[in-house]
Amino acid sequence: MRTILTYIAIQSLMLGLDLNGISALKGWTMLQEGPVKIEWREYQGFPISRAEKMIDHDMHSVAKIIQDLDRYPIIFERVTKTKRLDSNIVHVMLDMPFPFAGRDYIVQYSIEQSERQWTFSFFSVEHQEGALESGMVRLDNAAGLWVLKSLSAKQTLVTYTWNGELLGNFPDFGLNKAWVTQGSEVLKWLDEALSI
Repeated sequence: MRTILTYIAIQSLMLGLDLNGISALKGWTMLQEGPVKIEWREYQGFPISRAEKMIDHDMHSVAKIIQDLDRYPIIFERVTKTKRLDSNIVHVMLDMPFPFAGRDYIVQYSIEQSERQWTFSFFSVEHQEGALESGMVRLDNAAGLWVLKSLSAKQTLVTYTWNGELLGNFPDFGLNKAWVTQGSEVLKWLDEALSI
């Protein structure tokens, strides 16, 4: 019995924060209504942020950009580097505005797709090749979820949900502004990448 309980405890630690069921939760606090809707709520003790926008591109084109992790430094301006550590594990490094230290995280991701919806979910894992670089703060609880819903042949509702915890030297009083900035920037850069 002790062996089974130990196995379950280890598995739960390896899975990290899972946001897959969060879309159905109520009680979100609105931070911005438009042009990108930004909300947040607490979930399992973490501040979870959500950005949503309708994009005038088909779902498959949007999905192709999101799953192109190797091009994130080109698509998303705050991403300075990505490194694949395994087939579905990636190390992501982010630039933060001065005077804050950069952030990084290592996540495992999965993709689920149907004819009308596409979901890309990710959560933190440890990996022996994911060394923390000098001047970076590791986001050990990083987790997120991209949900794409096809509204028509040329329109997709994009919802990006992420753990808004920033750690390090980032002050709590600045989190709401940081979440609005991050959500707005990410969806703006995604839309721009689709328009090239």
